[in-house]
Amino acid sequence: MSVSILERTDEYVVLAVKVPFSGSMLETEEGIQTVLNEAGTIASGEALQQYDTDGSPIEMEGRQWTSKGLLPKTYQTPYGATEILRHVYQSSAGGSTYCPLEVDGRIVVTSTPRFAKQIAHKYAEMSGGKVIEDLRENHGRDLPLAFVQILAEAVGSIALAKEEAWHYQTPKQSVAIPTISIGLDGTCMWLCQEGFRQAMVGTISLYDESGERQHTTYIASALEAGKAVFLGRLQAEIDQVKRLYPNARYQGLADGAADNWSFLLPNTDCQTIDFYHVSEYLSDVAKALHPRSKAQQQRWMDTTCHELKHKIGAAAGLLKTMETTPTRKLSQTTQQGLQDAITYFRNHHHQMHYAEAIADHLPIGSGVTEAACKVLVKARLCSSGMKWKRTGAEIVLSLRALTHTKGRWSQFWAKINQYGCSFAQ
Repeated sequence: MSVSILERTDEYVVLAVKVPFSGSMLETEEGIQTVLNEAGTIASGEALQQYDTDGSPIEMEGRQWTSKGLLPKTYQTPYGATEILRHVYQSSAGGSTYCPLEVDGRIVVTSTPRFAKQIAHKYAEMSGGKVIEDLRENHGRDLPLAFVQILAEAVGSIALAKEEAWHYQTPKQSVAIPTISIGLDGTCMWLCQEGFRQAMVGTISLYDESGERQHTTYIASALEAGKAVFLGRLQAEIDQVKRLYPNARYQGLADGAADNWSFLLPNTDCQTIDFYHVSEYLSDVAKALHPRSKAQQQRWMDTTCHELKHKIGAAAGLLKTMETTPTRKLSQTTQQGLQDAITYFRNHHHQMHYAEAIADHLPIGSGVTEAACKVLVKARLCSSGMKWKRTGAEIVLSLRALTHTKGRWSQFWAKINQYGCSFAQ
């Protein structure tokens, strides 16, 4: 054995560590990791025992609970598995048991909190198989896939269960925040036994006076509990930000989906349709104006997009151009494309004040929200061969929203550390 305990008290443990040298530096480093994992496992076991009782009866929920004695249990730590003898309590009425060590030690399933935090963060970013490989190659830990999945899902379940009770703080910025842009979008993902279904993503972005983005809060959901629940979560985040920045200008920024705007309109002071989504409609208009020349279509697109972005009132002028475009000689497909553009501009031209938005340092593209759809949903849930049930997808998205929002992952674990959780087994 390369590690031994020299001294232990209620406040610390002193270990002696013996590190053997090998023929190569790589082998020596791997040996160092093995020894340090052994030391960490021993130290973690000693630390866990500080949360146990002396076996005396305790009163809880108006009943007296007595110890069933010291019972063994194996816990997983970042360094290895450690077996602990700890007191397990039960009331005279029988039924459920209570382990003070697990409650006060913040055990998640059978894992210490630090290891649960590591596993959940890795699982939020990569597949279970990749997590297993990473643990083996980089941490010297060899664990079954089922353990990783169960532990990560337990952490995600805590996040979901505490969504309404636990409130997270948006970081206070060191610069003035005159603009806050709120985005909302949906993207498709494949669910077992359901086929393609929509996942929703919401973003709340803080911009400084020069229009530089300083912070973004992400919300994502597979809509397991329904869209109304997701929108309720997003609403709570917006309300919290408005309390922090009551004098900021709130902008709604999205594509033309009616459901998006029914939510964004009452929550924002001004509204902007994504410029790049609008430009897609203009390609159909270009075909109607110059049906026989792709070069002329491209020149018209370049000029028109520049004017739409920089000229005040350009959207209204474009709408008039569309409405007066002759259609008699156009193909049915081209006519339909033109009519779709006319309808779109009629419905949304009042949300196309791009020149004014740029002058006020407001964003005009929903790239932040669209990127969130790709990063939060597609990158993790839509890789080749992946199959998800809605509950599993919901859990992973809750974890990814926490890990991708600056400061939120640490806040989440600070709350677990403060309030505990009830996911020990």
